[in-house]
Amino acid sequence: MGGCFSKPKPVELKIEVVLPEKERGKEELSAGGKGSPRAYQGNGTARHFHTEERLPAPHPYPGPQDCVEAAVCHVKDLENGQMREVELGWGKVLLVKDNGEYHALGHKCPHYGAPLVKGVLSRGRVRCPWHGACFNINTGDLEDFPGLDSLHKFQVKIEKEKVYIRASKQALQLQRRTKVMAKCISPSAGHSGSTNVLIVGAGAAGLVCAETLRQEGFSDRIVLCTLDRHLPYDRPKLSKSLDAQPEQLALRPKEFFRAYGIEVLTEAQVVTVDVRNKKVVFKDGFKLEYSKLLLAPGSSPKSLSCKGKEVENVFTIRTPEDANRVVRLARGRNAVVVGAGFLGMEVAAYLTEKAHSVSVVELEETPFRKFLGTRVGRALMKMFENNRVKFYMQTEVSELRAQEGKLKEVVLKSSKILRADVCVVGIGAVPATGFLRQSGISLDSRGFIPVNKMMQTNVPGVFAAGDAVTFPLAWRNNRKVNIPHWQMAHVQGRVAAQNMLAQEAEISTVPYLWTAMFGKSLRYAGYGEGFDDVIIQGDLEELKFVAFYTKGDEVIAVASMNYDPIVSKVAEVLASGRAIRKREVELFMLHSKTGDMSWLTGKGS
Repeated sequence: MGGCFSKPKPVELKIEVVLPEKERGKEELSAGGKGSPRAYQGNGTARHFHTEERLPAPHPYPGPQDCVEAAVCHVKDLENGQMREVELGWGKVLLVKDNGEYHALGHKCPHYGAPLVKGVLSRGRVRCPWHGACFNINTGDLEDFPGLDSLHKFQVKIEKEKVYIRASKQALQLQRRTKVMAKCISPSAGHSGSTNVLIVGAGAAGLVCAETLRQEGFSDRIVLCTLDRHLPYDRPKLSKSLDAQPEQLALRPKEFFRAYGIEVLTEAQVVTVDVRNKKVVFKDGFKLEYSKLLLAPGSSPKSLSCKGKEVENVFTIRTPEDANRVVRLARGRNAVVVGAGFLGMEVAAYLTEKAHSVSVVELEETPFRKFLGTRVGRALMKMFENNRVKFYMQTEVSELRAQEGKLKEVVLKSSKILRADVCVVGIGAVPATGFLRQSGISLDSRGFIPVNKMMQTNVPGVFAAGDAVTFPLAWRNNRKVNIPHWQMAHVQGRVAAQNMLAQEAEISTVPYLWTAMFGKSLRYAGYGEGFDDVIIQGDLEELKFVAFYTKGDEVIAVASMNYDPIVSKVAEVLASGRAIRKREVELFMLHSKTGDMSWLTGKGS
């Protein structure tokens, strides 16, 4: 695991496949390149996979020259429950003291690089302060998402009252560890018409399902199919960073898929699922039999239904190409965003530096009202107005007008006319489950796929995960909910994989999400639907606050800006099964002007 005090016994040998940091994210996703998954170009023939290239594996036994060892503190320097970042020369390490024992781990969250020392230590794990990922302090393993990789665990020894850490230099520099995975031992050659596991949809749920199967030792064929032309990528980044190129967004480089025999069919649309014969049919006529099926098709953005909806330069942002084109068209021009939800507001924020003008049109009276409440919504709206964004609230689009086929004006129901060279529509989405209508797999009245806590549908051997499902939310009395967020999709993909392997895993995570606008992040944990009160501590005008969303006597969600790690703290409390009562928050507000949150972890009174 990156430590090297003693030569491990051969039986413990694990060769970890970890890509050097600088190799990540600059993968060429060129069409038709050697071994490119674009070989699956939907003609029903070229569905082979090149397996001759492999990822370089680090040496299993780091020698003394590959290691660094240092005394980092006195044995009494840390109290139980404390964390400290320590320097080892080749990189930093997170030192944790828990129940009298010291643990040393990678210091950065592998997801977006958050400093874990600012996170929350509880129940034998550390939770990231930014996006809520959790790591086991005994193993470094990722236990809750987002992100795909775990932390390195380093060896600790106590000698003469001093705490020593020994680590491999490579592990210190990498700051992430890809779990050991099985290889595919039944490659597609010779039986390309059948697969053991078929995963429809290559977002977070689909990718995590495939990776979890390999981590658990599954070595049969896995086929992942996607409508996209790219390998799995970080879709939440699209609306926050519209200039990002596909290779910068890739969650794994193409060598990764090759090394572990995870076959990716790009631009592949499933049109029917035959559950009786365990077979799917693709748009191009290609048929594939499966033993286990994961449905993770995600959602399709809603488009405008007004007059002129077919004019050019009106976009829903679904792909890197959409996002890139919006930025190109908006540069120095007039942009209109329809919808003041997460996607719309992120796009509006990003375009303020690029466009001549940015206008937002929204049916509600404040942005995010249903999600964050009026007061928080208004504070965020003010931040946007201070950045030259104009709002047209409580109205909608009645017409899109074109000149020579290209968008020129957006006409509102209030009869206001906005100049517009590009329009982005962010008015919600519907589950992309039309292809399942005749399949016998249950859909609810809105088109969502209902699953149980094990992500099973009504058909044995068929699982579903991600934005297109409703599932029982454990800590809200198993209420059936749809939570179309990135972290949730990861968790559901993992639970589905575990149950394909008959591990009887149940979903129990606390939802966690975030948004970023003008360099400021808002974090949110819980499930706030139906909140009847909001208790705010801090300063809304300064955008330094925490908001507790309550229903009756219970806190059901929390949001914050510039108040870390409060959201991760609340998420940990809720994950432990403890309810937070409204009166606890009110009492705390009454007696505390310090912003001290120790009462949450049970240390305060």
